[in-house]
Amino acid sequence: MQQLANIIGANAYYDGSRVFTWLAEMCGLSVDLVNFLITQFLALILASTFRSYLHPSKVSASTRHVIGLVIGLFFGYFCFGQQAIHIAGLPAVCYVVIRTQNPQIVQRLVMVVALIYLSCIHLHRQYYDYGSYSLDITGPLMIITQKVTSLAFSIHDGFTREMKDLTATQQQHAIQKLPSALEFFSYTLHFQGLMAGPLVFYKDYIDFIEGCHILKQASANANYDIDKKIVHEPSPVKAVVKKVIASLVCALIFIKFATIYPIKTMKDDGFIESSGFFYSLWYMMMATTAVRFKYYFAWLMADAICNNSGLGFNGYDERDGVTPRWDMLSNIQVLEFEFGTNFRNCINAWNAGTNRWLRMVVFERVPKRYGTLLTFSLSALWHGFYPGYYLTFATGALIVVAARTARKLFRAPFQRTGTSRALYDVLTCLVTRVFMGYATFPFVLLEFKASLRMYLNVFMCLHLVAMITMFVLSKFVPGGAAGPLSARARTKVKLDDEPSPMIDPATTAAAVGESVTKNTPVAIESEGGIRFRGENGRRAIVPELSHPTAAGSGEAVKKPSPDPDTSIIINYTTNKTDEHLLSAEDNNNSATSTTMKPPGPAPPPPPPQAIVNGKSPKPARERIKEKLEQETRNLEEFIDKTVTGFVELKDDLMRMNEPGTIGGLYIPRNGGIASGGAGDALIVNGNSGSNGTTHGSSGAFLKKEIDALNAAVQQANVLPAVLSNGHAK
Repeated sequence: MQQLANIIGANAYYDGSRVFTWLAEMCGLSVDLVNFLITQFLALILASTFRSYLHPSKVSASTRHVIGLVIGLFFGYFCFGQQAIHIAGLPAVCYVVIRTQNPQIVQRLVMVVALIYLSCIHLHRQYYDYGSYSLDITGPLMIITQKVTSLAFSIHDGFTREMKDLTATQQQHAIQKLPSALEFFSYTLHFQGLMAGPLVFYKDYIDFIEGCHILKQASANANYDIDKKIVHEPSPVKAVVKKVIASLVCALIFIKFATIYPIKTMKDDGFIESSGFFYSLWYMMMATTAVRFKYYFAWLMADAICNNSGLGFNGYDERDGVTPRWDMLSNIQVLEFEFGTNFRNCINAWNAGTNRWLRMVVFERVPKRYGTLLTFSLSALWHGFYPGYYLTFATGALIVVAARTARKLFRAPFQRTGTSRALYDVLTCLVTRVFMGYATFPFVLLEFKASLRMYLNVFMCLHLVAMITMFVLSKFVPGGAAGPLSARARTKVKLDDEPSPMIDPATTAAAVGESVTKNTPVAIESEGGIRFRGENGRRAIVPELSHPTAAGSGEAVKKPSPDPDTSIIINYTTNKTDEHLLSAEDNNNSATSTTMKPPGPAPPPPPPQAIVNGKSPKPARERIKEKLEQETRNLEEFIDKTVTGFVELKDDLMRMNEPGTIGGLYIPRNGGIASGGAGDALIVNGNSGSNGTTHGSSGAFLKKEIDALNAAVQQANVLPAVLSNGHAK
C-alpha cells in the first residue's frame, strides 16, 4: 500500500494536521488524504445534526450561519494548517470590494481581485511543489472564487439592471440587498461545501438557511398541491444513502486501479521505451479513468453532505409530482459521463457546478462570437498554470470540432434500423473512451515535456485523425449520401433576413420590374430544392418540383424525387400582403425564382414577355392573385350557404315560442319535467301543455340551442373577413 501513498501525495509541501499519521501508516494512505476523509465523514454526521437540531423552526438564521461558519473554519485549519489563512483572506478582500464599490462595476472588480489572488496561490504552489498530487489550499480557493464572483454578478444584476433585461437564470439569482458580514462569510466558508464544493449560489444558500427553500421549490412544481398551506419537508435519507454508497464504490475502484495504472509511470523513461503503440493508448485510457474515480468520490460525498443537511432540494419529479429530487447541486453524473457517446454529452455531465458558473459569469454576458473563447480562457486561468491543462483544452477543442464533422459524415447511414442505431451508439461510446483518455491524460500528468513524449510515442495519431476528418474527409466524403434521412436533412436551409449571396438582388429586381427589399421573398437554387428568404420563416412540405422542358413553353414536366420517401422542405416567408408559397407551376414560371435544372445542357432562357399561342402570358403575380381570388370566392360561397342554414334554423327555433305557431319540436323528457311512462315525449308548441303556458325546461333548452347557433354564425362570419385581409392562404 505504500505504493499508493507515493501515487497520491508526497506530503513534503503539506501543512495540515499530522495527528492521524499513525492511521495513515496503518491504512497505507498519505496523511493529507486521511485528513480529507476524516473531515468529509465527520461533515456527513454533523450535517444530519444540523438538519435535525438546528432546523429553521428551532433556531434563528443567525445561529445556523454561525455554526456552519465555525465548523468550516475548523475543517480548513485541520486540513491546511497555516495555509487556511487564505481561505479567509480571499473572501475578506472581495467583501471589502463589494461593500465599497459601485454596483455598476463591482462584478468586474471582484472577478479581477479573486483571480489575481487565486493565481498567486497557483504560482506559489507550482514554484515550491511542482507536479505534486497532495492536498493543498488551491482546491477550496477555487470554490470560493466561484462563490464570490457569482455573488458579485448577482448584486450587479439586482441593483443596476431591469428584470425584463435579464435571462431566466439571472432573474432567479439576482440580489437586491447586500449581504451582511455574517451572511457573506457563512456563504463562502460553510462546512458543507468548503473542502470539495459543490457550488451553491448565494440566493439558494440564504433560502436554505432561512428555511424557505422547501416551500419555494415545492411551489415551483405545478404537480405539487400546496393549496392547503401545508408542505411536508421531504427526507433526504434515501438520496444520501445512494450517493454515499456510490462514492465508496468509486473510492474502492480508484484505490484498486490507481495501483495498477499509476499516472506518474508515464513520466518514466523506461515506460516510454518499453511501451508499444497500442499499450500506450490503453494505459492513457485506464490511468485517466482511475483518476476520474477520485473526483467521483469527492463530488458524490460532498453532494451527500449538502443533502443530509437539507441543502440541494430541487422540487419534485415531473413524472409523478411526489418523488423529491435532490440534484440541485449535483456536480457529476457518473454513468452519463462514462457511457457518453460524444464529447459534448461527457462535458455536460462533468463538473456541472463549474459549467453553471462559467455560463453565468461569462457565456451569457459576452457577444456570442467571443463566448467560447472567453469561457475557455476563464476556465484555463481558474484551473492554474500547469502546461498539461492547456494541452488538454487545446486537444479537446480540436477533437470536439472533428467529432461534429464526423457525426455529419457517418451518422446518417446508421439511422435506418434499430440495430444499426444501437451499433452506432456502441461504436461512438468506445471511440469516445479512447479519445477521452488521449485528450485528458496531460490534465493529470501536468508536465508539458512528459505529455509531449507520450503523444510522440503514439505518433500524435488522434491529432492526425481529427485533422484528416476536418480537412480531408469533409471534402471528399459525401456526408449522409447513404440514406433518405440525410437527403431530407440536406434540404433544410437556415433562414436569414439578408439577401442570399447566391443571387444578385439587383438582377432579380430588374427581372420583375421592382426593387428587392429585405422583406421580399427571394427563391434561390439550393442542393435540395428551392428556398425562400424573407422576414419570417415557416416550413412547408412540397412532394415534387417541376422544371421547364423548353424555352417559352407553358408546359411543365414533373422532376422525379431521388427517393419516394423524400420530400422537399421549403422555408418561405409569410407577409401580410401577397407573399405566398408558389405552386410547382408558379415556381417554374416566376421571374423571381431559379428552379432546379434537369440533367443535360441547360435550355436557353425564354425571352421576356414571349408570345405563346398568340397570347402574351400574364406575370406570375397576376396569376397568383387571380387564383387566390377564385379560391376566396369559392370558400365564401360555401360559408354563405352554411351561415344561411344556421340562420334559418335559428329563426325557426325562435318562432316556436310565438303564440299560434303550428307544428312542434319533439324533445326527450327528463325525469323532472313531467310524469309519464317510458318513451313519452313532450310536444313543445307555442302553447306547451293543456294550460297554455310554456314549460320552463323547454324554454331553457331553446335558449341554449339559440345561443350555440349564434356563436357558430358569429365565428363563420369571421372567416370571409380574414380572407379579405389576406391573412389566410
